[in-house]
Amino acid sequence: MEQFEKYLSLEKQYSAHTVKAYLRDLDQFQEYCREGHGNSPLATMPYSVIRSWIISLMESGYGNRTVNRKIASLKSYYKFLLRKGQITSSPLSAHRPLKTDRKLEVPFSVQEMQELLSGWDEDAGFEGLRDQLVVELFYTSGIRRAELIGIRMGDLDLPGGTLKVLGKRNKQRILPLVQSMRPLIDRYLKARQEDFPELESQYLFLSGSGNKMYETLVYRIINRYLSKVSEKAKKSPHILRHTFATHMLNQGADMNSVKELLGHASLASTQVYTHNSIAELKRIHLESHPRNEE
Repeated sequence: MEQFEKYLSLEKQYSAHTVKAYLRDLDQFQEYCREGHGNSPLATMPYSVIRSWIISLMESGYGNRTVNRKIASLKSYYKFLLRKGQITSSPLSAHRPLKTDRKLEVPFSVQEMQELLSGWDEDAGFEGLRDQLVVELFYTSGIRRAELIGIRMGDLDLPGGTLKVLGKRNKQRILPLVQSMRPLIDRYLKARQEDFPELESQYLFLSGSGNKMYETLVYRIINRYLSKVSEKAKKSPHILRHTFATHMLNQGADMNSVKELLGHASLASTQVYTHNSIAELKRIHLESHPRNEE
């Protein structure tokens, strides 16, 4: 298991969050096997045991999407064992994922975002300015939550108007900063220095106590501010990333450019955002084409 963890972290270069999820899934399966099959190693488990685990997960209330993710963790583990020569075939080689409904995530409208971004408190202190910058950065750059948390002071190039982020599998990319954000960044950096004059943290975003920002805090910030302008059920950093991509495509941005901005490895990942763009094109077509008046 330790070798598998190193394989995920060092060779596959998965994030710490992803590695933790993989290991948690394996631990859960191992516990299930231990209860019904003693201390037999995972490498010897037949597909029949995995199938019974799948059934027990579904009976416990897990959805198909979650079950598929857990089986994907197992599949990766058995592939690792194959590479190490510890098994000759994977028990999951013929497994087919459970069917899932397409997950439709509704982005925020331009009107909702304009209402939010025009309502900032001009007299906000450190935490208020930090929250504003977090929201603005998500919406104007489409970065991931882990990427935002990992931004270091040296990643900001204010004269050049760019930001360097470290994406999945340690891939770096350079993102343009919206010019209108410059005053907000300056105010935030000044407030950061005033509140923590002796702090030497290399990270740009800090908690109220001066520590590195953490995932739950980011989520709370996004949820709190978006709740002021929207009644949508899901208000998360990922939906803001989705909103960024959708608004870019709706305004005519090239899909390849959006792909690069988002840090996707392939266009297939970017294409999930196009259904909203198609809806926008249909609306424009309906309002603009003379034949639609008949």
